[in-house]
Order: sequence, then C-alpha cells, then structure tokens
Amino acid sequence: MGRKLTYYVIYRNDERTGGPAGLFVMDVGAGNAILWDHRSGHWAFDPALVVRFVDDYRNLDRYETVDRATAERVAETVSGGTALPDEDGIRAMFPPGASASGPQSSGRQ
Repeated sequence: MGRKLTYYVIYRNDERTGGPAGLFVMDVGAGNAILWDHRSGHWAFDPALVVRFVDDYRNLDRYETVDRATAERVAETVSGGTALPDEDGIRAMFPPGASASGPQSSGRQ
C-alpha cells in the first residue's frame, strides 16, 4: 500500500472567503481520488473530476494541500459532520487497478 495520500482543501473562490467548500483525497501515483459529494451526501470515487480541477490553472488559488489532521477537521465541516474515512477506508473506495487515465488501449484503432 505504501503510497501516500494527498489531501486538498477546496474553496469556492480565489480569495478563499467563507471557509472550505470541499475536500479531495488523491493517490497521485495511481490517479485515484475521492471527494465529498454534496449532492449525494457521501464520499464518492471521482478521479476524473479531481484531476480536471487540480490540473486547471484557473483553480490554482482555489485549493491547498493539507495534512491528514487538517483534512479530518475540514471533512467534518464540509460534510456536515461525516468523518473522513481512515486511509484503509479511502483505499477501499478505489477500484483495483483503476486510474484516472482510464482503460488501457489494446493498440487497435
């Protein structure tokens, strides 16, 4: 399991007014990620959305990388009281062999 998870606090705007608006957790090496889904009210696997957000230069001032303890506090705030799963629980949400790059090509066009 050895790879480290990276925690991102998300803000609604560049000025970061109003406090954190969301939280992403990513295994950068594997391209797996979860986020707090406000609509469904649970932690959801969505690496494509996370990568798209973090890689968009327009969002550079809308997130910051934080440590696990900070992420746990932010999770309680953005989720309305639902705790951030422990690292094993987060990894359990990642499908085996899944990554943000999607299925591998067979080489045929």
